[in-house]
Amino acid sequence: MIKTCAKKILVAMTAAASIGAASTSYAEDPIRIGGIYILSGSAATYGEFAQKGINLAVDEINATGGILGRQVEMIYEDSQGKASVAIQAARKLVYSEGVDALVGLDSSGVAQGMVPTMPELQKPLIITHAATPDVTGELCNAFTYRISVNVAQNMKAAALVAGKLDATNWTTIGPDYAFGHQSWEYFGNYLKDIKPDVNLMSETNFPRFGAEDFTPFIDRVMDSDADGVLISVWGGDLVNFIRQANNRGFFEKNFEVLFTVGAATEVLSALGDGMPEGVHLSTRYWYEAYDNAINARFVKAYIDAYGTPPSYNAEGAYAAIHAYKKAIEAAGTTDGPAVAKALSGMSMEAPNGTVTFRKGDNQAMVSPNWGISGPMHPEYGIRTLTDLQIFDGEQVARSVEETGCKL
Repeated sequence: MIKTCAKKILVAMTAAASIGAASTSYAEDPIRIGGIYILSGSAATYGEFAQKGINLAVDEINATGGILGRQVEMIYEDSQGKASVAIQAARKLVYSEGVDALVGLDSSGVAQGMVPTMPELQKPLIITHAATPDVTGELCNAFTYRISVNVAQNMKAAALVAGKLDATNWTTIGPDYAFGHQSWEYFGNYLKDIKPDVNLMSETNFPRFGAEDFTPFIDRVMDSDADGVLISVWGGDLVNFIRQANNRGFFEKNFEVLFTVGAATEVLSALGDGMPEGVHLSTRYWYEAYDNAINARFVKAYIDAYGTPPSYNAEGAYAAIHAYKKAIEAAGTTDGPAVAKALSGMSMEAPNGTVTFRKGDNQAMVSPNWGISGPMHPEYGIRTLTDLQIFDGEQVARSVEETGCKL
Protein backbone atom coordinates (compact mmCIF):
# COMPACT_ATOMS: atom_id res chain seq x y z
CA MET A 1 0.00 0.00 0.00
CA ILE A 2 2.81 2.41 0.95
CA LYS A 3 4.76 1.45 -2.20
CA THR A 4 1.66 2.03 -4.33
CA CYS A 5 1.10 5.48 -2.80
CA ALA A 6 4.75 6.36 -3.24
CA LYS A 7 4.59 5.25 -6.86
CA LYS A 8 1.50 7.42 -7.45
CA ILE A 9 3.23 10.44 -5.88
CA LEU A 10 6.32 9.88 -8.04
CA VAL A 11 4.21 9.67 -11.19
CA ALA A 12 2.35 12.81 -10.21
CA MET A 13 5.60 14.67 -9.52
CA THR A 14 7.04 13.50 -12.84
CA ALA A 15 3.91 14.61 -14.70
CA ALA A 16 3.98 17.98 -12.95
CA ALA A 17 7.63 18.43 -13.82
CA SER A 18 6.90 17.55 -17.45
CA ILE A 19 4.06 20.07 -17.58
CA GLY A 20 6.31 22.70 -15.99
CA ALA A 21 9.07 21.98 -18.46
CA ALA A 22 6.63 22.19 -21.35
CA SER A 23 5.28 25.49 -20.03
CA THR A 24 8.79 26.87 -19.63
CA SER A 25 9.67 25.74 -23.15
CA TYR A 26 6.52 27.34 -24.55
CA ALA A 27 7.17 30.58 -22.69
CA GLU A 28 10.65 30.70 -24.19
CA ASP A 29 9.49 30.18 -27.78
CA PRO A 30 10.07 33.45 -29.63
CA ILE A 31 7.33 35.62 -31.00
CA ARG A 32 8.01 35.61 -34.73
CA ILE A 33 7.26 38.56 -36.98
CA GLY A 34 7.59 38.35 -40.76
CA GLY A 35 8.91 41.31 -42.72
CA ILE A 36 8.17 41.67 -46.44
CA TYR A 37 10.16 44.43 -48.16
CA ILE A 38 11.96 45.16 -51.41
CA LEU A 39 15.42 43.77 -50.72
CA SER A 40 16.80 43.72 -54.27
CA GLY A 41 16.90 46.08 -57.22
CA SER A 42 16.85 49.88 -57.42
CA ALA A 43 14.59 50.32 -54.36
CA ALA A 44 16.41 47.86 -52.09
CA THR A 45 17.71 50.63 -49.82
CA TYR A 46 14.16 51.10 -48.56
CA GLY A 47 14.02 47.52 -47.37
CA GLU A 48 17.48 47.82 -45.87
CA PHE A 49 16.55 50.97 -43.94
CA ALA A 50 13.36 49.30 -42.69
CA GLN A 51 15.43 46.39 -41.41
CA LYS A 52 17.69 48.81 -39.55
CA GLY A 53 14.73 50.41 -37.80
CA ILE A 54 13.27 47.01 -36.97
CA ASN A 55 16.59 45.78 -35.59
CA LEU A 56 16.69 48.68 -33.12
CA ALA A 57 13.12 48.01 -31.97
CA VAL A 58 13.69 44.27 -31.58
CA ASP A 59 16.91 44.84 -29.62
CA GLU A 60 15.16 47.33 -27.31
CA ILE A 61 12.21 45.02 -26.69
CA ASN A 62 14.31 41.89 -26.15
CA ALA A 63 16.65 43.72 -23.78
CA THR A 64 13.71 44.63 -21.55
CA GLY A 65 12.11 41.19 -21.33
CA GLY A 66 10.51 40.77 -24.75
CA ILE A 67 6.74 40.54 -25.23
CA LEU A 68 4.74 38.44 -22.76
CA GLY A 69 8.08 37.19 -21.48
CA ARG A 70 9.09 35.92 -24.92
CA GLN A 71 11.85 37.19 -27.18
CA VAL A 72 11.05 38.65 -30.61
CA GLU A 73 12.47 37.11 -33.76
CA MET A 74 12.28 38.56 -37.29
CA ILE A 75 12.12 36.61 -40.54
CA TYR A 76 12.43 38.52 -43.82
CA GLU A 77 11.29 37.88 -47.37
CA ASP A 78 12.04 39.90 -50.52
CA SER A 79 8.89 41.09 -52.30
CA GLN A 80 10.98 42.07 -55.36
CA GLY A 81 8.39 44.82 -55.85
CA LYS A 82 5.90 42.26 -57.21
CA ALA A 83 2.48 41.52 -55.74
CA SER A 84 2.55 37.83 -56.67
CA VAL A 85 5.92 37.37 -54.97
CA ALA A 86 4.75 39.22 -51.86
CA ILE A 87 1.61 37.07 -51.59
CA GLN A 88 3.67 33.88 -51.78
CA ALA A 89 6.10 35.31 -49.24
CA ALA A 90 3.25 36.07 -46.83
CA ARG A 91 1.86 32.56 -47.15
CA LYS A 92 5.30 31.05 -46.61
CA LEU A 93 5.87 33.19 -43.52
CA VAL A 94 2.49 32.28 -42.02
CA TYR A 95 2.12 28.62 -42.99
CA SER A 96 5.75 27.42 -43.07
CA GLU A 97 7.56 29.76 -40.70
CA GLY A 98 4.71 30.16 -38.23
CA VAL A 99 4.95 33.93 -37.82
CA ASP A 100 2.51 35.64 -35.48
CA ALA A 101 2.29 38.92 -37.41
CA LEU A 102 3.52 40.69 -40.55
CA VAL A 103 5.07 44.08 -41.34
CA GLY A 104 6.31 45.70 -44.51
CA LEU A 105 5.40 46.50 -48.12
CA ASP A 106 7.19 49.27 -50.00
CA SER A 107 5.12 49.43 -53.18
CA SER A 108 1.51 50.60 -53.52
CA GLY A 109 0.94 48.10 -56.31
CA VAL A 110 2.23 45.27 -54.13
CA ALA A 111 0.00 46.42 -51.26
CA GLN A 112 -3.08 46.51 -53.51
CA GLY A 113 -2.43 42.92 -54.54
CA MET A 114 -1.52 41.48 -51.15
CA VAL A 115 -3.94 43.17 -48.74
CA PRO A 116 -7.04 41.25 -49.93
CA THR A 117 -5.32 37.99 -48.88
CA MET A 118 -4.93 39.00 -45.23
CA PRO A 119 -8.30 37.64 -43.99
CA GLU A 120 -7.27 34.26 -45.43
CA LEU A 121 -4.04 34.32 -43.41
CA GLN A 122 -5.77 35.44 -40.18
CA LYS A 123 -2.67 37.39 -39.15
CA PRO A 124 -2.35 41.16 -38.67
CA LEU A 125 -0.31 43.21 -41.14
CA ILE A 126 1.07 46.67 -40.35
CA ILE A 127 2.08 48.47 -43.53
CA THR A 128 5.08 50.71 -42.86
CA HIS A 129 5.66 52.32 -46.26
CA ALA A 130 3.28 51.65 -49.18
CA ALA A 131 1.03 54.71 -49.45
CA THR A 132 -1.93 53.88 -51.69
CA PRO A 133 -5.14 55.02 -49.94
CA ASP A 134 -6.92 51.90 -51.21
CA VAL A 135 -5.55 49.56 -48.53
CA THR A 136 -7.19 51.61 -45.79
CA GLY A 137 -10.01 52.50 -48.16
CA GLU A 138 -11.93 50.31 -50.59
CA LEU A 139 -9.62 47.32 -49.98
CA CYS A 140 -9.57 47.62 -46.20
CA ASN A 141 -10.05 44.65 -43.91
CA ALA A 142 -9.88 43.90 -40.19
CA PHE A 143 -6.33 42.51 -40.42
CA THR A 144 -4.64 45.38 -42.32
CA TYR A 145 -3.25 48.49 -40.65
CA ARG A 146 -0.93 51.28 -41.80
CA ILE A 147 1.37 53.21 -39.48
CA SER A 148 2.71 55.64 -42.10
CA VAL A 149 1.29 58.57 -44.07
CA ASN A 150 -0.85 57.68 -47.08
CA VAL A 151 -1.07 59.43 -50.43
CA ALA A 152 -4.27 61.31 -49.61
CA GLN A 153 -2.80 62.74 -46.39
CA ASN A 154 0.47 63.74 -48.03
CA MET A 155 -1.16 65.23 -51.13
CA LYS A 156 -3.52 67.34 -49.02
CA ALA A 157 -0.40 68.73 -47.35
CA ALA A 158 1.28 69.15 -50.76
CA ALA A 159 -1.72 71.10 -52.06
CA LEU A 160 -1.57 73.38 -49.02
CA VAL A 161 2.09 74.05 -49.83
CA ALA A 162 1.41 74.57 -53.55
CA GLY A 163 -1.56 76.82 -52.87
CA LYS A 164 0.80 79.47 -51.46
CA LEU A 165 3.05 79.43 -54.53
CA ASP A 166 2.75 81.53 -57.68
CA ALA A 167 2.71 78.56 -60.09
CA THR A 168 -0.50 78.25 -62.10
CA ASN A 169 0.25 75.53 -64.70
CA TRP A 170 0.96 72.21 -62.97
CA THR A 171 2.10 68.90 -64.39
CA THR A 172 3.64 65.78 -62.91
CA ILE A 173 6.37 63.18 -63.30
CA GLY A 174 5.60 59.98 -61.41
CA PRO A 175 5.92 56.21 -61.63
CA ASP A 176 3.43 54.51 -63.93
CA TYR A 177 1.45 52.60 -61.32
CA ALA A 178 -0.89 53.38 -58.42
CA PHE A 179 1.46 55.61 -56.43
CA GLY A 180 2.27 57.98 -59.29
CA HIS A 181 -1.24 58.22 -60.67
CA GLN A 182 -2.94 58.55 -57.28
CA SER A 183 -0.46 61.19 -56.15
CA TRP A 184 -1.35 63.36 -59.14
CA GLU A 185 -5.09 62.71 -58.79
CA TYR A 186 -5.29 63.62 -55.11
CA PHE A 187 -2.92 66.57 -55.46
CA GLY A 188 -4.91 68.01 -58.35
CA ASN A 189 -8.26 67.62 -56.63
CA TYR A 190 -7.06 69.20 -53.40
CA LEU A 191 -5.23 72.02 -55.19
CA LYS A 192 -8.31 72.86 -57.25
CA ASP A 193 -10.31 73.18 -54.04
CA ILE A 194 -7.72 75.51 -52.54
CA LYS A 195 -6.89 77.50 -55.69
CA PRO A 196 -9.61 77.04 -58.34
CA ASP A 197 -7.80 79.05 -61.02
CA VAL A 198 -4.84 76.66 -61.35
CA ASN A 199 -4.45 74.71 -64.57
CA LEU A 200 -3.86 70.98 -64.22
CA MET A 201 -2.17 70.20 -67.50
CA SER A 202 -3.25 67.22 -69.59
CA GLU A 203 0.39 66.61 -70.56
CA THR A 204 1.54 64.35 -67.74
CA ASN A 205 4.52 62.05 -67.49
CA PHE A 206 4.53 58.53 -66.06
CA PRO A 207 7.78 56.62 -66.69
CA ARG A 208 7.74 52.96 -65.71
CA PHE A 209 9.00 52.07 -62.25
CA GLY A 210 12.65 51.09 -62.59
CA ALA A 211 13.21 53.16 -65.73
CA GLU A 212 16.83 54.04 -66.42
CA ASP A 213 16.37 56.96 -68.80
CA PHE A 214 14.22 59.87 -67.62
CA THR A 215 15.49 62.42 -70.13
CA PRO A 216 12.48 62.23 -72.49
CA PHE A 217 10.16 63.11 -69.60
CA ILE A 218 12.49 65.82 -68.30
CA ASP A 219 12.76 67.40 -71.76
CA ARG A 220 9.01 67.22 -72.27
CA VAL A 221 8.35 69.21 -69.10
CA MET A 222 11.12 71.71 -69.91
CA ASP A 223 9.53 72.32 -73.33
CA SER A 224 6.03 72.76 -71.88
CA ASP A 225 4.22 75.75 -70.36
CA ALA A 226 4.41 74.25 -66.89
CA ASP A 227 5.63 76.40 -64.03
CA GLY A 228 4.84 73.87 -61.30
CA VAL A 229 5.86 70.19 -61.22
CA LEU A 230 4.78 67.50 -58.77
CA ILE A 231 7.38 64.71 -58.79
CA SER A 232 6.50 61.40 -57.13
CA VAL A 233 9.38 59.33 -58.51
CA TRP A 234 11.07 57.61 -55.53
CA GLY A 235 13.95 55.43 -54.38
CA GLY A 236 16.79 54.67 -56.76
CA ASP A 237 14.63 56.02 -59.59
CA LEU A 238 14.54 59.42 -57.90
CA VAL A 239 18.32 59.43 -57.49
CA ASN A 240 18.73 58.71 -61.21
CA PHE A 241 16.06 61.24 -62.12
CA ILE A 242 17.71 64.09 -60.20
CA ARG A 243 21.14 63.34 -61.60
CA GLN A 244 19.75 63.39 -65.13
CA ALA A 245 17.66 66.49 -64.40
CA ASN A 246 20.79 68.28 -63.16
CA ASN A 247 22.58 67.39 -66.39
CA ARG A 248 19.67 68.77 -68.45
CA GLY A 249 19.48 72.06 -66.52
CA PHE A 250 15.99 71.23 -65.28
CA PHE A 251 16.38 73.05 -61.96
CA GLU A 252 17.60 76.21 -63.67
CA LYS A 253 14.20 76.71 -65.35
CA ASN A 254 12.59 78.29 -62.24
CA PHE A 255 9.88 75.66 -61.89
CA GLU A 256 8.17 75.34 -58.54
CA VAL A 257 9.15 71.73 -57.81
CA LEU A 258 7.50 69.53 -55.18
CA PHE A 259 9.10 66.14 -54.48
CA THR A 260 6.54 64.00 -52.67
CA VAL A 261 9.18 61.76 -51.02
CA GLY A 262 12.28 63.80 -51.77
CA ALA A 263 13.43 64.09 -48.15
CA ALA A 264 13.92 60.36 -47.69
CA THR A 265 17.38 60.16 -46.14
CA GLU A 266 18.18 57.19 -48.40
CA VAL A 267 17.83 59.53 -51.38
CA LEU A 268 19.56 62.48 -49.71
CA SER A 269 22.53 60.30 -48.71
CA ALA A 270 22.91 58.93 -52.23
CA LEU A 271 22.74 62.37 -53.85
CA GLY A 272 24.75 64.51 -51.42
CA ASP A 273 24.92 68.02 -52.85
CA GLY A 274 23.41 66.65 -56.07
CA MET A 275 20.02 67.32 -54.50
CA PRO A 276 19.34 70.92 -55.59
CA GLU A 277 18.88 73.57 -52.95
CA GLY A 278 15.61 75.48 -52.75
CA VAL A 279 13.13 72.80 -53.89
CA HIS A 280 10.16 71.58 -51.85
CA LEU A 281 10.72 68.17 -50.27
CA SER A 282 8.37 65.93 -48.35
CA THR A 283 8.90 62.97 -46.08
CA ARG A 284 6.62 60.90 -43.84
CA TYR A 285 9.04 61.61 -40.95
CA TRP A 286 11.96 64.03 -40.57
CA TYR A 287 14.37 63.14 -37.81
CA GLU A 288 14.67 66.73 -36.52
CA ALA A 289 10.95 67.50 -36.60
CA TYR A 290 9.82 66.02 -33.29
CA ASP A 291 10.90 67.22 -29.86
CA ASN A 292 10.13 64.28 -27.60
CA ALA A 293 12.12 61.79 -25.55
CA ILE A 294 11.25 58.79 -27.75
CA ASN A 295 12.46 60.54 -30.90
CA ALA A 296 15.65 61.73 -29.20
CA ARG A 297 16.40 58.18 -28.07
CA PHE A 298 15.57 56.69 -31.46
CA VAL A 299 17.63 59.18 -33.47
CA LYS A 300 20.64 58.80 -31.17
CA ALA A 301 20.45 54.99 -31.22
CA TYR A 302 20.11 54.97 -35.00
CA ILE A 303 23.03 57.34 -35.60
CA ASP A 304 25.18 55.46 -33.08
CA ALA A 305 24.41 52.17 -34.84
CA TYR A 306 24.53 53.23 -38.48
CA GLY A 307 26.25 56.62 -38.70
CA THR A 308 23.41 58.38 -40.54
CA PRO A 309 20.06 59.89 -39.47
CA PRO A 310 17.03 57.58 -39.71
CA SER A 311 14.74 57.66 -42.73
CA TYR A 312 10.97 57.69 -42.59
CA ASN A 313 10.94 54.03 -43.59
CA ALA A 314 13.23 53.13 -40.69
CA GLU A 315 11.03 55.10 -38.28
CA GLY A 316 7.79 53.53 -39.53
CA ALA A 317 9.21 50.02 -39.28
CA TYR A 318 10.62 50.74 -35.80
CA ALA A 319 7.26 52.08 -34.63
CA ALA A 320 5.38 49.08 -36.08
CA ILE A 321 7.31 46.61 -33.93
CA HIS A 322 6.57 48.67 -30.82
CA ALA A 323 2.91 48.79 -31.89
CA TYR A 324 2.85 45.00 -31.95
CA LYS A 325 4.37 44.88 -28.47
CA LYS A 326 1.58 47.08 -27.11
CA ALA A 327 -1.18 45.25 -29.00
CA ILE A 328 0.02 41.74 -28.08
CA GLU A 329 0.36 42.69 -24.45
CA ALA A 330 -3.11 44.25 -24.49
CA ALA A 331 -4.55 41.10 -26.07
CA GLY A 332 -2.57 38.84 -23.74
CA THR A 333 -1.95 36.49 -26.64
CA THR A 334 -0.37 36.25 -30.09
CA ASP A 335 -3.64 34.97 -31.60
CA GLY A 336 -3.99 36.79 -34.92
CA PRO A 337 -7.61 37.98 -34.71
CA ALA A 338 -7.12 39.05 -31.08
CA VAL A 339 -4.01 41.11 -31.87
CA ALA A 340 -5.70 42.68 -34.90
CA LYS A 341 -8.64 43.67 -32.72
CA ALA A 342 -6.30 45.17 -30.11
CA LEU A 343 -4.72 47.39 -32.78
CA SER A 344 -8.08 48.95 -33.68
CA GLY A 345 -8.28 52.42 -32.16
CA MET A 346 -4.99 51.89 -30.30
CA SER A 347 -2.81 54.92 -29.54
CA MET A 348 0.91 54.76 -28.86
CA GLU A 349 3.86 57.08 -28.45
CA ALA A 350 6.31 56.90 -31.35
CA PRO A 351 9.26 59.03 -32.54
CA ASN A 352 6.78 61.15 -34.55
CA GLY A 353 4.51 61.73 -31.57
CA THR A 354 1.22 60.13 -30.62
CA VAL A 355 0.06 57.67 -33.27
CA THR A 356 -3.54 56.39 -33.33
CA PHE A 357 -4.88 53.67 -35.59
CA ARG A 358 -8.24 55.19 -36.45
CA LYS A 359 -11.27 53.00 -35.88
CA GLY A 360 -13.16 52.58 -39.12
CA ASP A 361 -10.27 52.30 -41.57
CA ASN A 362 -7.15 51.31 -39.52
CA GLN A 363 -5.16 54.24 -40.93
CA ALA A 364 -2.72 55.85 -38.53
CA MET A 365 -3.23 59.54 -37.90
CA VAL A 366 0.33 60.69 -38.53
CA SER A 367 1.86 63.95 -39.73
CA PRO A 368 3.33 64.58 -43.19
CA ASN A 369 6.48 66.75 -43.12
CA TRP A 370 7.26 69.31 -45.85
CA GLY A 371 10.24 71.64 -46.11
CA ILE A 372 12.66 73.30 -48.51
CA SER A 373 16.04 71.77 -49.27
CA GLY A 374 18.69 73.82 -47.53
CA PRO A 375 22.47 73.83 -47.03
CA MET A 376 24.40 70.59 -46.64
CA HIS A 377 24.56 69.16 -43.14
CA PRO A 378 28.20 69.47 -42.04
CA GLU A 379 28.28 66.04 -40.40
CA TYR A 380 25.82 63.79 -42.25
CA GLY A 381 26.44 64.81 -45.86
CA ILE A 382 22.77 65.39 -46.69
CA ARG A 383 20.66 68.44 -47.40
CA THR A 384 19.02 70.03 -44.41
CA LEU A 385 15.33 70.99 -44.43
CA THR A 386 14.39 74.63 -43.91
CA ASP A 387 10.91 76.14 -43.47
CA LEU A 388 9.80 72.82 -42.03
CA GLN A 389 6.03 72.30 -41.82
CA ILE A 390 4.53 69.49 -39.73
CA PHE A 391 0.93 68.91 -40.81
CA ASP A 392 -1.61 67.55 -38.34
CA GLY A 393 -2.48 63.99 -39.37
CA GLU A 394 -6.19 64.31 -38.69
CA GLN A 395 -6.52 67.65 -40.47
CA VAL A 396 -5.09 66.27 -43.72
CA ALA A 397 -6.89 62.91 -43.53
CA ARG A 398 -10.10 62.08 -45.32
CA SER A 399 -13.06 61.09 -43.20
CA VAL A 400 -13.73 57.38 -42.83
CA GLU A 401 -16.81 57.83 -45.02
CA GLU A 402 -14.69 59.39 -47.79
CA THR A 403 -12.22 56.48 -47.76
CA GLY A 404 -14.84 53.93 -48.81
CA CYS A 405 -13.64 51.54 -46.10
CA LYS A 406 -16.35 49.29 -44.68
CA LEU A 407 -15.13 47.15 -41.80
